[in-house]
Amino acid sequence: MKHIQIFTDGACSGNPGPGGYGTILKFNGHEKELSAGYKNTTNNRMELRAVIAGLEQLKEKCRVTVYSDSKYIVDAVNQGWARRWRANRWMRNKKERALNPDLWDRLLSLIEQHDVRFVWVKGHAGHPENERCDELAVAASQSRDLLDDQ
Repeated sequence: MKHIQIFTDGACSGNPGPGGYGTILKFNGHEKELSAGYKNTTNNRMELRAVIAGLEQLKEKCRVTVYSDSKYIVDAVNQGWARRWRANRWMRNKKERALNPDLWDRLLSLIEQHDVRFVWVKGHAGHPENERCDELAVAASQSRDLLDDQ
């Protein structure tokens, strides 16, 4: 099974506000960069879209390591929170709805197609791929061709 590394970051100017994501896929010495910008979104939605964009590129079942500086993403997957939210009809508890259920549902479906491990990396700490993803995300958020985020 191929082992793919996916590096991700999301950015938002205002929360909500214009935002973007940056994603880098690495496999066997090859690298692919992805990014897109959105008109009115949140940082967490951009973090989710970054991971989704990377996983959607995979054409066969792979072993994947996702590197993200988002505790929201890494902890929700690794601690099983996102799966619990889905099992509870997108409720975090008896009173609070989970945020971004549309994107979490897509992400969980993609994770189930692969062998995925999530690793948290400290943001803005000199990690080369994380820094590059941040550059891609910020540039995408400042693009003239922003997409709608719904």
